[in-house]
Amino acid sequence: MHVSRHLLLLLLAGLILAPVAGFGKTKFDKKRDKIREMREEVLADLYDESPRYKGLIADAAGHAVFTNVGVNVILASFAGGQGIVVDADGNETFMKMGSAGIGVGLGVKDFRGIFIFYDEDKLEDFIKHGWDFGAQADAAAKSDEKGGQIAMAGNVFNGVEVIQITENGLALQATLQGTKYWADKDLNHDK
Repeated sequence: MHVSRHLLLLLLAGLILAPVAGFGKTKFDKKRDKIREMREEVLADLYDESPRYKGLIADAAGHAVFTNVGVNVILASFAGGQGIVVDADGNETFMKMGSAGIGVGLGVKDFRGIFIFYDEDKLEDFIKHGWDFGAQADAAAKSDEKGGQIAMAGNVFNGVEVIQITENGLALQATLQGTKYWADKDLNHDK
């Protein structure tokens, strides 16, 4: 079998340059890609659970998707997470979230949260100033083979809807939490 010199050189160049192509991404690029991937997965899960949200999000001023893993130990809870806000024009803002509080609970709470902003001013306020939710009680329980559920949905403020999807399917607790959302300076600065 005869391989032309030209083809051989192209193949060699491809083998040599393939690893170099990944070097152009910074650690921030990789984090942003991971958050974007999380957003797509969470929205796909939401649309599977309730297809009506696809149209609501498409028509909204913007939306935010967060992932958060919290560990509750008897009377204390601690959580941290990350997310992304996407406005109607497709502009992205990367965010962080954190909470600590006291309450009754034991176990791990792993959830994904979606904010739908119907009001553009609320969206802009969230991006620029973040939000700090004071006391918040939540309770959710599900135990079946399917696993996920929409645990909570409702207006937090007029013009903003929040949906929480549990990952594990079983999240039974009553916890008083303060959760804060703010822009991630590192991920937004290095874009």
